[in-house]
Amino acid sequence: MHIAIAGNIGSGKSTLTKLLAKHYGWEPRFEAVDHNPYLEDYYRDIHRWSFNLEVYFLKERFRDLIAISQTDHTIIQDRTIFEGVYVFMENNRAMGNLSDRDYQTYMELFEQMMSVVRLPDLMIYLRASVPYLVGNIQQRGRDYEQSMQLEYLQNLNERYDDFIYHKYKGRVMTVEKDQLDFINRPKDLAQVIDRIDATLFGLFS
Repeated sequence: MHIAIAGNIGSGKSTLTKLLAKHYGWEPRFEAVDHNPYLEDYYRDIHRWSFNLEVYFLKERFRDLIAISQTDHTIIQDRTIFEGVYVFMENNRAMGNLSDRDYQTYMELFEQMMSVVRLPDLMIYLRASVPYLVGNIQQRGRDYEQSMQLEYLQNLNERYDDFIYHKYKGRVMTVEKDQLDFINRPKDLAQVIDRIDATLFGLFS
């Protein structure tokens, strides 16, 4: 089984992935954010490095999907290939950071990839406001994230909603994140676990 955690930068995807992996005994799979050779360059010069960054992410996420499809146990994944395409790539295109030629090449590559993979069994969407995201980003203190503009995060939020509610064809469970604290309030995590049990296994507390 393949479970995916979706959500904007700073929404708490990695935290929830770790907690659910521990609770259910699932194998967590995380993005290689700290080892991405383009990420710091991207935040310094988005226009120059957008295509490089997006193709790198696409390659990494496709590799993850192939590996997940070959496992015989449940994987819980922090962010998916679909968000990379329908949120981040589309946002970069709208900002004028990719040419039509680059976009066409990227989308043709993505469509070929999709012919050999399937959708996750469940996508959990962590929906959060921009102030919440900013607070989390500041707290974790990654240098390359500190210069992100509010407008950029808001644009991503809008594209996440459009992706989840209008483009994605798989099963989704939306979690409104602003009022939840999975680390310090166990009951908040328990509520999400109850919803997952009901959705995947037909179990109710």
